[in-house]
Amino acid sequence: MRVLVTNDDGIDSPGLAVLAQVALDAGHDVVVAAPARESSGASASLLGAEKDGRLLVEARPSPGLPDGVTSFAVRAAPGLIAFVAAYGGFGPKPDLVLSGVNRGANTGHAVLHSGTVGAALSAATHDIPGLAVSIAEQDPRHWETAGWYTRPVLDWIVAHGERNRVLNLNVPDRPVDAVRGLRKAPLASFGAVQARVHELEHGNLQLTYADVEITREPDTDAGLLARGWATLTQLRAPCFDADAALPELPAQTPDGTADRSPGHTPSDASVGSAS
Repeated sequence: MRVLVTNDDGIDSPGLAVLAQVALDAGHDVVVAAPARESSGASASLLGAEKDGRLLVEARPSPGLPDGVTSFAVRAAPGLIAFVAAYGGFGPKPDLVLSGVNRGANTGHAVLHSGTVGAALSAATHDIPGLAVSIAEQDPRHWETAGWYTRPVLDWIVAHGERNRVLNLNVPDRPVDAVRGLRKAPLASFGAVQARVHELEHGNLQLTYADVEITREPDTDAGLLARGWATLTQLRAPCFDADAALPELPAQTPDGTADRSPGHTPSDASVGSAS
């Protein structure tokens, strides 16, 4: 199986080497393609830098990357990197995307903004399963714990084979034997932090961030992670609610009134004239 390893912390983050080693140990073919600079908060955006119509890509290894692994620094957000990989931009289309290991947790509904998660979601729209991995510390000391928990989840994804599956794994920054285990968890209402907006003088705005109290939602991904559990959450995107009660309008006649006759189907001309 061919595995693309990416992240949003950038090509110089050691978390890439952790995931690459896990995939290699599992017997997979690995290619690394990560942002040339940090792209945290990029979500699944398709932002990239071009020169003369070409995406800027440079062959560059990540620190600690095992020998023989092809590695690229890309002037692009992780969502675009996964998108490009799906079209053969870094060799054959990958069978799986591993994203991370991110420095800092990606929990709660705030995963919407995560570039780490965004890469996995972007891959899923091209029928490539993705696993986003984060460790709950900005300056981690126990990268090996993230790798240890990634391996069984990676094996599970391969064994179950759902092509549009996206899993979000968060691991405490603790020695492996100090982690309480792995729990399936729902998303918290917020992430690890919650933002507040303050209005200053002259219409200026200031954002401040505060830690979310874990006792508020103890059985969510954020709460369990803070209590020493590794957490696993399945995400789906894009998705829609087929049963939602939404308003619909009848077709318009050329004079701008609604044509409510049974079975009326507007022609291209009538649709155009009503615009």
